[in-house]
Amino acid sequence: MQLIDTHVHVNFDRFQGDLEEVSHRWREKGVSKLVHSCVHPDEFETIKKLSLQFPELYCAVGLHPLDTQRWEGEKTAQKILHFAQSFSKVVAIGEMGLDFYKDDNSSVQEEVCWRQLEIAHQLDKPVIIHCRDAAKAMVKLLQDFFKSKGKVNGVMHCWTGNPEETQWFLELGMYVSFSGVVTFKNAHSVHESAKIVPSERLLIETDCPFLAPAPYRGKRNEPAYVLHVAEKLAELRKEALEAIASTTTANAHKLFKL
Repeated sequence: MQLIDTHVHVNFDRFQGDLEEVSHRWREKGVSKLVHSCVHPDEFETIKKLSLQFPELYCAVGLHPLDTQRWEGEKTAQKILHFAQSFSKVVAIGEMGLDFYKDDNSSVQEEVCWRQLEIAHQLDKPVIIHCRDAAKAMVKLLQDFFKSKGKVNGVMHCWTGNPEETQWFLELGMYVSFSGVVTFKNAHSVHESAKIVPSERLLIETDCPFLAPAPYRGKRNEPAYVLHVAEKLAELRKEALEAIASTTTANAHKLFKL
């Protein structure tokens, strides 16, 4: 049984001492490929080195909505564009998006997100979208972009929206990825959302080192734990674990052209 963790941050300091051991554990659990997300351009070279160290690790490049203070206009845009063009293991632009939970600079976030959507459209690469307390604004931005510039494929990563919000993004053609949050006992709205995503749009992730699933909650998360996400989805959707693994692996291959 193979699994693909579609969102990791193993470049973070919490993996400094034992990343080789962490990689052994993800392989033991059947994690055959991983997509390493990026929060700002200073990470590009480190992520590149990691993806060369671990052949199964692919990467995305972009700027997180909570890092807009690092956005230097077209200079940053060109950094993202150049790196995505120059390194063959870049499979997506992101993570990018809107976060109104921790910041209220909505106009700046929307401007930065729009520019990265343009890069993804230019390169024909999918986007990895971070969206927290900003579903309505994110839907509108995507709708406006699709009308004026053209369609971009992508995934709503670490999705915690309710079923109504989930449906909005499904109607835009987005994939939906669930993290360890779906294993939390009181995440009722996320549980309901997980039931309505069509099989062909479903993805799984850890978002490690954050949001460890229920058995490890409060501890460092790692890619091997994506198995717990798959198990919970199988339970919620009343499907076999092997079916969830097969479907989400095929979807990740398709979206990211792995």
